[in-house]
Amino acid sequence: MKITLDLTKLVEDGKLSAAEAERLRALAGQDTGSLGINILVGFGVIAVAGAAGALVPDVATALVLGLLMFGAGAALTLSGARQWSLLAQICTVLGALTFCGAIGVYGSGSLASMLIITASLAGAAILARSSLLISLSVLALGACLGAKAGYWHATYALAIYEPLITVVLFSALALGAYYLSHRLSADFERLAINAARTAVLMVMFGFWIGSLWGDRLLLLRSLKGEPAVARFSVPIAVPDWVFSIGWAAALIALGVWAARVNRRWAMNVAAVFGAIHFYTQWFERLGASPLSVLGGGLLMLIIAFALWRFNRPSGNTA
Repeated sequence: MKITLDLTKLVEDGKLSAAEAERLRALAGQDTGSLGINILVGFGVIAVAGAAGALVPDVATALVLGLLMFGAGAALTLSGARQWSLLAQICTVLGALTFCGAIGVYGSGSLASMLIITASLAGAAILARSSLLISLSVLALGACLGAKAGYWHATYALAIYEPLITVVLFSALALGAYYLSHRLSADFERLAINAARTAVLMVMFGFWIGSLWGDRLLLLRSLKGEPAVARFSVPIAVPDWVFSIGWAAALIALGVWAARVNRRWAMNVAAVFGAIHFYTQWFERLGASPLSVLGGGLLMLIIAFALWRFNRPSGNTA
């Protein structure tokens, strides 16, 4: 579990000695350096895997290449040689991404191929202790439900075709991963926490899309054997206002829980998506006008003041 401390303030208040503060600062510096290296490795292997996938002329070749790199990384990891740990992580992550990319191309993005990719990324993440891969495995699970993102010139797009199932499925995954993290060692606890955090983001996206367009329950309709129709021609089964109210309730619950158990990441997520939810619904209902912007800004300041009062330490001060 990671927490945030103001060492300078704690030393000034006499709650921490200068020597203790310096020791904690040195430990934090090591962790920050490790984080920087992991970020560089993550971006690097994604770029290399993507370029290799584009340059390799045959899917089978990419598949074999990915397996070979993953096997080499797994062998180095299992050998326990610390001097090769970074190389082992690079080979494992690069091999897993190359393999999964080949599977996705070979299966043309079918449900079966996405399930294989999800399981492969999760397994590789556990072996390599990779937060990047465990997060990608959660996103791949979302792709199994049709979730996708896109970019073209100055435009970003997010598509979630099953908002209700996304909210329910990833809420269960987030809760399960969080409670599982309490029973695991530090390395695996980190993976479980990252899986839970990524799942929470998927829940937020599901609520966001549902609050705008509702849900037609396309997957459940297809499982019931209803005839195939145009995607947006069937009636809405779950209206947008249900998602709007549910999202607000979920954000309040998340924020209160985060404040009580000192989970800063969860508090930040609740605050960020609370603002997104508020402004999305505000402008969808009232439109963008000087009066609506003024009202929205004042209301957000009132909420911020209420949160500040809520987070103030109890007790009388001299």
